[in-house]
Amino acid sequence: MRIHWFPGHMAKAVKMMKEEIKNVDSVVYVLDARVPRSSLSDAFEPVIGNKSRLYVLNKADLVSAVELSKWVEYFRSKGAACIYTNSASKKDAPKIIKSLNELNAAVIARYREKGVNKIVRAMVIGIPNSGKSTLINSLAPSKRAVTGNRPGVTRGKQWISIGRSIELLDSPGVLYPDFSDEGKAVRLAMVGSIRDEVVDQTELAAEAYKIISRLDPEALAARYGKLPESLSPSEALEEIAKIRGLLQRGGVPDIPRVSQAFINDYRKGYLTKLPLDEL
Repeated sequence: MRIHWFPGHMAKAVKMMKEEIKNVDSVVYVLDARVPRSSLSDAFEPVIGNKSRLYVLNKADLVSAVELSKWVEYFRSKGAACIYTNSASKKDAPKIIKSLNELNAAVIARYREKGVNKIVRAMVIGIPNSGKSTLINSLAPSKRAVTGNRPGVTRGKQWISIGRSIELLDSPGVLYPDFSDEGKAVRLAMVGSIRDEVVDQTELAAEAYKIISRLDPEALAARYGKLPESLSPSEALEEIAKIRGLLQRGGVPDIPRVSQAFINDYRKGYLTKLPLDEL
């Protein structure tokens, strides 16, 4: 399936980020832990330049700890700082703040030598719906950033103070303007980083079934029961519709409803705890 989505506000966001990057010490790069590699946007590299970065694998509750550890080691092997978190909870806030201070230890030390308490400023970036604003709110003493479980909620820049020593700049989620890798586009659509309104949900569900049945067939069977391997993705969705009682008059499978139900089951973590991207 062919997906293309790059609204005008994303181009404006990239321009704003290029203007603001000179005002920050480092970058907090929020990745969806379900698609760590697909979360890396080509649009960000010209923005970040040589700024130090902290990769944060977010939505960690939807991925197994074993897989999270593998991806943390992958990014660290590339010489980058990396941690994982579930930004819906505040329990990891100290870990994130500690990692950010460690990343900026050299500049903090230089200012301390001059008798100045350095305020670390970092830009928080990531693809749409990766949880950037939710992460910021998990660090702030009270909710400051606008959030929503859909792409495109944050439109402008927001500076948020985290205590007395850290300031974070929230930024809109940005995807790359050309999805030459259709597999990557499908994975991003599966995790909700592309608006559902611009994606054929029936096609997406069929592609999602194909991916998950290959990646983690046991988890799929645990949710719906074991389906014959000979079924095509479309036929499998019809069987799931019957199992879930998602039927039209006459017992005909309701394909639009089962497609949305299947995608929602995946997004809620019912179908697999394995990342869609493979190392």
